[in-house]
Amino acid sequence: FWLKFLGSASIPSHQEPEPSQTRMKHIGLSMAAYKRRRLVPASIAGVAIACTAMRQVVCMIGPRLRVSLGLRYQNCLQPAWAHPRKTFVDVRGTSIIQVRSTATGTTTAHDVEQDYQALASRLKDSAALEGVGGLLGWDEMTMMPTGAAASRAAQKAALSSVIHAKNTDPEIGNLLDRLRPSASSLDVYKQATIRETERAYKKETCIPDDLVRKEAELGSRAYQAWVQARQEKKWELFAPSLKEWVALRRERAALIDPSKPAYDVLADDYDAGLTADRVTEVFNRVKDGLVPLLKKLRTNGVKPDDSWLLGSFEISKQADLCKDVAVALGFDLDKGRLDVSVHPFTGGAHPTDVRMTTRFKDNDLVEGLTGAIHETGHALYEQGRNLEFDGLPVNSAAGMAIHESQSLLWERMVGKDRPFAQYLLPKLKTLFPDVFTDDRTPEDLYTALNALKDSSLIRVEADEVTYPMHVILRFEIEKGLIDGTVDVDDVPGLWNKKMKADSHVRQCC
Repeated sequence: FWLKFLGSASIPSHQEPEPSQTRMKHIGLSMAAYKRRRLVPASIAGVAIACTAMRQVVCMIGPRLRVSLGLRYQNCLQPAWAHPRKTFVDVRGTSIIQVRSTATGTTTAHDVEQDYQALASRLKDSAALEGVGGLLGWDEMTMMPTGAAASRAAQKAALSSVIHAKNTDPEIGNLLDRLRPSASSLDVYKQATIRETERAYKKETCIPDDLVRKEAELGSRAYQAWVQARQEKKWELFAPSLKEWVALRRERAALIDPSKPAYDVLADDYDAGLTADRVTEVFNRVKDGLVPLLKKLRTNGVKPDDSWLLGSFEISKQADLCKDVAVALGFDLDKGRLDVSVHPFTGGAHPTDVRMTTRFKDNDLVEGLTGAIHETGHALYEQGRNLEFDGLPVNSAAGMAIHESQSLLWERMVGKDRPFAQYLLPKLKTLFPDVFTDDRTPEDLYTALNALKDSSLIRVEADEVTYPMHVILRFEIEKGLIDGTVDVDDVPGLWNKKMKADSHVRQCC
């Protein structure tokens, strides 16, 4: 059809504006040569244009078809189908020289603002849908009945596909092309929106729809497997899902930029420009100082008495205390809520709808309380985002490192300091008078909260000294899984070895 239609067509000169001399020089053609090549027979040009047209049509009707046909892009950061192009036929050979279309005439400030608003409108729609995804994830981890796991995985896969299609719409590429030359005329926030959108667009257009669906479906299925494995203490229940996840992560990294280490490509999604080498450099310095310090403390240190913190604590009272503390720290209950989950997290749909969770033990007050303070730090960061730029990249979190710094600031630097102990103790005496008796002082509470634990096997329950070692251990194993030096089946043994060597605690798995 394409050969018949285009091969019999003419190429009127008025349909294709002549490019500038500068543009022709850039692609290695003189204007005279360009004009000569426009006079080639339409049938010859039609064949070349048909090949190009078919390629672009195939690429635009969906990543699933691209995969089924075995089509791949050598440089995915600049995919051939991402933007409209003019096509020129080189009659000396079989190559087709493609030149990105350029508009003629002067671009007005009104045109630039119109294009920016069109881009912003698309971004806000995607952000709204991502908020729906956030609520699906929150519900899955807090309230969803276990029998709904399969349907939830399908829902998340379908939604992820819709969002991916919107984020990779070629019209976004068109808008970015038109905005790029005039972006400097806009304010710094709009410039940042354009820059961050282009950065994300280049990566997202590398990823086919079927991979997006697989990741969403597996993420949901793997969570359920992890919960079961945690309950039954059976690594083998979770290992198959983790193997699939590692394979999908490697595939994603290779599609985005095969020239870089896979871990670096993936880390860029969490903190722009972050590399494994930089993380290793920082963590090695932390490790060099912490490991001997831990050994010294365990050998020569005098542990504060924290045994009196153990007792019987009614869960409902713990929940009320955590909510009271979160509000005192600034959490807005009109724009968020606190619930219970297997693992504490902060999510939700929007800065005006932040969902955070913690977990409780009836014999340990500290875990639920410190978890709630930690998640309050995340929640305060989310609720504090500037709604003037709602739904735009400049209103998103500045990276996971910054996010985690806020949660640890509140949990470690505020929640475990002396002034907070003075604030907290009266509340504890009112709620749990059998444990927090009248003779207990704020200094007693402060020292007990900061005691080095005999064994610290779970990160969210770790004391302040061993906490960084948990993060470092996870990074080292995770990096090995991604670069292939660690196999999923070897993780438990490696975990035990590293935990015992670095943190001087008993084996945990």
